[in-house]
Amino acid sequence: MDHSEAVDILLVEDNPQDAELTIRALKKHNLANRVIVIEDGAEALDFIFACGKYAARDVGHPPKVVLLDLKLPKVNGLEVLRALKQDERTRVIPVVVVTSSREDPDIKTAYGLGANSYVVKPVEFDAFAEAVSSLGLYWLLVNQPPR
Repeated sequence: MDHSEAVDILLVEDNPQDAELTIRALKKHNLANRVIVIEDGAEALDFIFACGKYAARDVGHPPKVVLLDLKLPKVNGLEVLRALKQDERTRVIPVVVVTSSREDPDIKTAYGLGANSYVVKPVEFDAFAEAVSSLGLYWLLVNQPPR
């Protein structure tokens, strides 16, 4: 996909297996047409704010939802979330934390920074696929974002 095109879902996930499972779950409900996968927090920020190799991307077309892992290389997910929610241009982008962390401090911090939802990755594929499909259906088809 050309990174200058509109993106429905920005998936920020450093684990290739989890990223593939997420995409498979989205494809199951025809929600994977415009998904960009980014593997580290620094690159996610470059993408969102149209910097570095994404400088040609139109920042005026943000993702409809960001699915964000917390344990990322370079810049962790909480810092990505903080940057998104502190910037006027990106504050309203829904961010769903999708992580293996059940740690209470991570959950409280994520919500304190403005996460829209916090989902703990189920280990079993069918449960994971159902959770991701539900997320995609809600954030892409049901949720009404501000204009």
